[in-house]
Amino acid sequence: MLKPIALTLFSLAAQAQAGPDRQAQAMLDTLRELSGVPGMSAAVWQDGQLRWQGTSGWRDTERRLPVEAETRFRLASVSKLFAATAAAQLKAQGKLDVDAPVGPLLPQLDPALAAVTPRQLAAHLSGLPHYEARDASIGATRHANARESLVYLKGRTLQSTPGGRYLYSTWGYTLLAAAVEAVAGQPYLDLLSSKVAPGLAIGPDQTGQPGPMSQAYNFVARVAQPAPAADFSYSWGGAGLAASAPALAEWGARVLQGRVVDAATRDWMWQPVLDTAGQPVGERHFKLGFGWRLGEDGEGQQIVHHAGTTLGARSALLLWPQAGTSVSLLSNAMWTSSIERSAELLSAPFRAPVAALADQPCPVKATRFEGELDGTAMQGRAAFSRDADGLCRGELSLPDALAKVVNPGPQPAADKLVVIGLQGDLARAALVTPIGLADWRAQADGSVRVEGLAGRRLTLRLAE
Repeated sequence: MLKPIALTLFSLAAQAQAGPDRQAQAMLDTLRELSGVPGMSAAVWQDGQLRWQGTSGWRDTERRLPVEAETRFRLASVSKLFAATAAAQLKAQGKLDVDAPVGPLLPQLDPALAAVTPRQLAAHLSGLPHYEARDASIGATRHANARESLVYLKGRTLQSTPGGRYLYSTWGYTLLAAAVEAVAGQPYLDLLSSKVAPGLAIGPDQTGQPGPMSQAYNFVARVAQPAPAADFSYSWGGAGLAASAPALAEWGARVLQGRVVDAATRDWMWQPVLDTAGQPVGERHFKLGFGWRLGEDGEGQQIVHHAGTTLGARSALLLWPQAGTSVSLLSNAMWTSSIERSAELLSAPFRAPVAALADQPCPVKATRFEGELDGTAMQGRAAFSRDADGLCRGELSLPDALAKVVNPGPQPAADKLVVIGLQGDLARAALVTPIGLADWRAQADGSVRVEGLAGRRLTLRLAE
């Protein structure tokens, strides 16, 4: 019979003994270890200042070069936020009508696409497709500006009537960046560096070139290998930028402060866009504003965000408007990941503690656990300890049912999960898995509920 670990009600004043920097770095290091991703970097800006930046692993595995604060990673689809914000800048200046067709701005554009508008492009309502079979060979040509890349849109067929339905499309952002470039009267990358993100380590992807860029990796047979070379100038607006984690988080902080666009324009970007039927655009977990995803965190607080995935990268940027907090998480491999939930938990040590949790002192006597995953019973071994910094840390063995959830590939399969205490020892913790960080919360009945684990229902109970 299990001997349960006793719980008490957690006071708001109680905190884990380890400091927030130590907690965040432990989460980042352990996530990189369990995922097998060669390198990661993250940063938190809050109230106009850098609160924390962390690096882990290698930017170049062959040369054994570590990730550093200035290391740049591919942003993948987080690049879309810059194109949308550049368009919003031009709107605020009275230079761009976001509801007027883009055709007159771009005489070289295929006439079949001329009627779509910047708002439709930013909200994925244009009807343009995402990548298609014909795109297998893209990434072999370097383009001098955004308008050159319009060559890839010739002969594209709209998949729906513009404004009619949400259809995610990076090609829509290729077109949006070209329209922005035409209105601004300068190359898109020059606009980015002078007006949208001046002075920040944000610019075009330069993987494989000398400088601070990380190498890019993909998993082959669950082993990280250098990714094939690719030139993303076909869509700087949709997938082609790179940044360091501190620079990306600072840019998010500038947006929060009204320093990239004014506050009224910023708030306009964060209003849900409606389709022609009057329905908000988006997916299951978010609505879509002018390029920005609109949602809530695990506490129901407003967040605006975006994530990305491409050859050699997973990326995320999350902003909390009410809390004045911006967090970035960047990595140098394509891997299965709950990247936005992971970024949310990385920032948890720097945000307000969760109220009314059941306290769970570090269970150093625990040796095993029982639990249920979507109603399926399971059990395993457990071991916890407190390190010299006061951080409560534990390891759980991995039952078969749970292994099927957290080891989908392409990254290496793990044989354990790790728990990192965040609040009141283990009143709240991060459950670190190969696919990201999940939210561990102690319950008044002595159990633990884990949220954000690939949409699955997981409850656990520790025992001696």
